[in-house]
Amino acid sequence: MAEHRGRRWRRPTYRKPWSSRRPALRVAAGLTLAGAAAGALEAPAMAEPEPTLAEVEERVDTLHHEAERATEAYNAATETAEEAEEQLAELAARSDRHTEELNEARDALGAHASASYRSGGMPAGLALALSSDPEDYLRRAAVASRTGDRQAQRVREVTEKLRDLEQLRDEADQRAETVEEAREEAERHRETVEERLAEAEELLATRTAEERERLLAEEGEGLAPARAGRDEPRPVGAVEAPSARAATAVGFALAQVGKPYGWGATGPDAFDCSGLTQAAWGAAGVSLPRTSYAQATAGPRVARSELAPGDLVFYYADNSHVALYIGNGQIVHAARSGTPVRLAGVDSMPFSGATRPA
Repeated sequence: MAEHRGRRWRRPTYRKPWSSRRPALRVAAGLTLAGAAAGALEAPAMAEPEPTLAEVEERVDTLHHEAERATEAYNAATETAEEAEEQLAELAARSDRHTEELNEARDALGAHASASYRSGGMPAGLALALSSDPEDYLRRAAVASRTGDRQAQRVREVTEKLRDLEQLRDEADQRAETVEEAREEAERHRETVEERLAEAEELLATRTAEERERLLAEEGEGLAPARAGRDEPRPVGAVEAPSARAATAVGFALAQVGKPYGWGATGPDAFDCSGLTQAAWGAAGVSLPRTSYAQATAGPRVARSELAPGDLVFYYADNSHVALYIGNGQIVHAARSGTPVRLAGVDSMPFSGATRPA
């Protein structure tokens, strides 16, 4: 700072160029700029560097995870649509029954109205005066009075049935809208799944067969050299499950090992992650919700240190992936597109939580 303070600012002096040199300088500058522009046009475009294997792995994992989230959202929307369709069918059946009952009641009222019209609606006093048997008239009048009470009740029933029928039709309209909205939402998620999987396939197609196999190996462990010669997890021997149902679920899931992954599939030929766990526990007589999100609330929570065979294990913060714990630190799961149902280590993905179906 001291050095700068000691200096005094002086206005710079400029030497006026000769006028005869100015055009030459301008021409030279113009040629220089033109040459630079031409060089820029002729220079070959810089090619983007090919992504490394680790970068491809990270992107493929991300795409498959996004596809799995969309798959579970698709499953939820499809389930909502199917439930709404069942309710709509039930409402339609109830509406048909109400319509039949309403038509019967209307026919009965119409017959009574026609009979009253044919009798001329004769005043009671005149009818009594003209009657040859007053006692018989009084008896028939009492019956007519009771009949009138029944007809009034029929009118009230018809009115109630009309009101119920309108309510049923309104509910049916709402269910129909729910079905349409859920189907549209499912279609949007289906498109997302297909887009993510297609992009992942394009990336995998740029690698060798050996690299693709490595990329589709166990999730969440990266491409560490130590992984290259390691054996895949093997099925455990005798698994001591906490209940007979849990043992049945484990046995069913293990029997599916090798079957292909299919998004939105619940078996028997292919499975997605929640489809496999739902089918496994379904074989044990336990009904689980369709999606991993809903299955995360099915049964009490289980700590990581207390896992037992048959427990549902969830991964990622949003519980978008679910597997079945089979003991000895292993799970069986429908991993992702391009891979079969297989075994993996319980910590092969980011652990989120676990539940134990009843």
